[in-house]
Amino acid sequence: MERAEKREFVTELNEVFKASGSVVVAHYAGVTVAQMNDFRSKMRAAGGTVKVAKNRLAKIALQGTESEGMSNLFKGQTLIAYSEDPVTAPKVVMDFAKTNDKVVVLGGAMGATTLTADAVKSLATLPSLDELRGKLLGLLNAPATRVATVVAAPASQLARVFAAYAKKDEEAA
Repeated sequence: MERAEKREFVTELNEVFKASGSVVVAHYAGVTVAQMNDFRSKMRAAGGTVKVAKNRLAKIALQGTESEGMSNLFKGQTLIAYSEDPVTAPKVVMDFAKTNDKVVVLGGAMGATTLTADAVKSLATLPSLDELRGKLLGLLNAPATRVATVVAAPASQLARVFAAYAKKDEEAA
């Protein structure tokens, strides 16, 4: 890498650290190219990104960001997984780590909070932002449905009573 390329990479990575909802750092020694491509495609499909970065450049990019506390994680062959949704990157990394024992999660960051490997695992078990929105909409719609049922109940009961009287009159005649 030339010096200009390094500067551009550090600037790009700095923006990533500032804008991402969560960043996960993991070792990937021994992962094949095919496995890494599969991992990248899964992350891309979920809305995240995986990058392999030189540790020195990543530490420089971390300077001046809220995530600066995770700079001690960059030792050995490390990859960075990040996404805007705080749950997406940890979830995809943990799913991939279950099937591939060569990926070892070291930790990460979510805003100014530095995460340990256990914190990343627990973050991966949370529902995503879209799932939470769906649950919230379900909760909001449920009372409206119940209100409509309660309001409609007396009218339907009246209609049944009138229908029963009409049927009784028909039978009598």
